[in-house]
Amino acid sequence: MRAVPPGASRRPRPRDTRTTLKQQLHTLLAAQLARMIDSGELPLAEPPAYVIEPPRNPAHGDLSTNLAMVLAKPCRKPPLELARAIVAALGQPAFIERIEIAPPGFINFTLKSAALLEVIAEILGAGARYGESMQGAGSYVQIEFVSANPTGPLHVGHGRGAAYGSALTRLLRATGARVHAEYYVNDAGRQMDILALSVWLRYLQAAGVAVDLPDNAYRGDYIRDIASALAARDGDRYVAIPVLPDAGTHEDPEARLDAAIASCRRSLGEERYRAVHGWACDSILAGIREDLAAFGVEFDQWYSERSLAETGRIAAALDRLRAHGHIYVKDGAQWFASSALGDEKDRVVIRDNGVATYFASDIAYHAEKFERGYTRVLDIWGADHHGYIPRVKAALAALGEDPARLEVLLVQFATLYRGGERVQMSTRSGEFVTLRELIDEVGADAARFFYIMRRSDQHLDFDLDLAKSQSQDNPVYYLQYAHARICSIFRQAGLGDDADLQAGLAARGLLVEKREQALAALLGRLPEVVGNAARDREPHQLANYLREVAVEFHAYYNAHKILTPEPALRSARLALCAGVRIVLANGLRLLGVSAPTEM
Repeated sequence: MRAVPPGASRRPRPRDTRTTLKQQLHTLLAAQLARMIDSGELPLAEPPAYVIEPPRNPAHGDLSTNLAMVLAKPCRKPPLELARAIVAALGQPAFIERIEIAPPGFINFTLKSAALLEVIAEILGAGARYGESMQGAGSYVQIEFVSANPTGPLHVGHGRGAAYGSALTRLLRATGARVHAEYYVNDAGRQMDILALSVWLRYLQAAGVAVDLPDNAYRGDYIRDIASALAARDGDRYVAIPVLPDAGTHEDPEARLDAAIASCRRSLGEERYRAVHGWACDSILAGIREDLAAFGVEFDQWYSERSLAETGRIAAALDRLRAHGHIYVKDGAQWFASSALGDEKDRVVIRDNGVATYFASDIAYHAEKFERGYTRVLDIWGADHHGYIPRVKAALAALGEDPARLEVLLVQFATLYRGGERVQMSTRSGEFVTLRELIDEVGADAARFFYIMRRSDQHLDFDLDLAKSQSQDNPVYYLQYAHARICSIFRQAGLGDDADLQAGLAARGLLVEKREQALAALLGRLPEVVGNAARDREPHQLANYLREVAVEFHAYYNAHKILTPEPALRSARLALCAGVRIVLANGLRLLGVSAPTEM
């Protein structure tokens, strides 16, 4: 077992930032709760789960807990009575200004201004590391995403999985996890044979051979480009007259396509066929790599499906299943008895012609993943693969692995709209908008943020017109403008990014305006938001938080003069603005979005 797979990140672990006020409060409540349980004041065996969170109504304080209401049923006491007992036991912590009890049993906490403003010093001290933690320290995670078949350019549907997987990778690393990001290259199987056939037929057409391209082959213009490049490199090496089936031979279009593939292989011979096949795959894969790089998506490893057969891993995985009685033969094919392990039916792993199925490759791939020693394996799949989860978990269980270590995250494809009209997409027909076209039209920043700002398993309508607009209705523009506005303030003040803000920190007690203290409290939530987004696998939590920060900052900017004539207050407000800038920049970076200094 390798300690670190090839290409795995060895970046230094982040240092912990100071414990947040919320965490301090949680520690105090937990200690008092344990004491009340030990003394018999609360008839419980162990503490219950409860939450501490900002109340919806700011008038109710800065933090609120439902602890008393959670205790009411097991303790058989009214929540208000329990709340009073908890408050009495808690006393008056140094960073709490006021504690109030509200029906039906909420305990609301108002924090002292000095405690709220302390976060400014914390942010400026941590700088680019603010928001990071060691929450995930000790975890070793493999995350596989995109993994689109290299049969055509990435389209806008793939972009959402790319943005989601990339952001989640960054979030996990920001919380101290060791993460290995991987792209599974489907460079074997029928779809790749269809691609090779499509390229070869276009190559023949360009050479003057009278052949027709089947309707269900790949027909996009990119196929012509690949064929032309092949001819430019190798001349007429692959010219041969194929005998293609007609409708009278095979009425089923897919059967005719398979027969055409067989004719292609016979006409070329295996060596030349593999050359065309490899050229087509490598050409498209090179474009995928370039597009993902332009989209800010990086992988530690590109894993070849074909290598699983070449190294004997497929045979080895099936042998393991066979040895434990999970493989049987029926109608000349070999079947995995997955229905006995939670799948809806058994699955073919070796066809009656002796060829392994895609599922057999997937079994071998996941077996190899688990052999590497990850504590958690994350697969990000399109939502249409939902039914595939039980069979993969069944295979892992049959191999003697713990299927709970595999976590499958589903991503709904995005629907693209331009001018209010839905854009149709079909890979084989070539009628689709590529990811590259999307990047060229709206920019990588807008594309990534729009993909991320909703839950990955929810449907997304991608409005191109909104993504290109320069207005507060465009969320990514509004966010980036907040960061650029703060940079502009510092330029007006004659200060650079590395300005000495010690005077502002010393004067932060002058920040007595409600908007200033609310903004400081909001900035203090970044470490918690990052941690929750990583834990819940929900980058949109961070996106929504950043939008809230931008809204609060713009409102503060419009209500109060930052560069006020009074030196101490001016310095304090600049320190607060510097904190906002750091939070915005750090959060945007975790989402893979830039933080421009000018707009």
